[in-house]
Amino acid sequence: MVSPVSNDRILDIISHGAAQTQRLGERLGELAHAGDVYALEGELGSGKTCFVQGLGKGLKIPTAIHSPTFILANEHRGGRLPLFHLDVYRVRGADEAVGFGLEDYLGDEGVCVIEWAEKIRAALPPEHLWLAFRHLGESKRGILIEATGARYQTLLNEFKKSAFGIADAISH
Repeated sequence: MVSPVSNDRILDIISHGAAQTQRLGERLGELAHAGDVYALEGELGSGKTCFVQGLGKGLKIPTAIHSPTFILANEHRGGRLPLFHLDVYRVRGADEAVGFGLEDYLGDEGVCVIEWAEKIRAALPPEHLWLAFRHLGESKRGILIEATGARYQTLLNEFKKSAFGIADAISH
């Protein structure tokens, strides 16, 4: 079972395996709007790509999702919304991210998810959903979700209600 701790801007949860991590992504994908930006932080193997696979499932993306480490970006179309999956592990900062065309993926057309977002934090839009993944055991992961801006606070509240039955009044 996923264990939540929350307030109005933050949700700190524990996932007990890959299936739960994917399901969390799936629920966020079901709630996603065009223009959403999800910034993912975490060590290698902490569940970032697993989460994105679930996000794709929630968006009804028909193709397999793999980390675009060597090509920087994969575009997945054919679902409810396009999914732009970026992996900026090899990018050396915000200036380089802007140089490869980050802003092209941040429009209102689809959902943009960025692995290793901490490397380009200065290039991110001021409003986004930040997800920090951490190892807690062989298959157990901690996922801290932080909403920045009104859209993402609404999204986080919708997610809490959908995933855990936590009503807005309880989280304030």
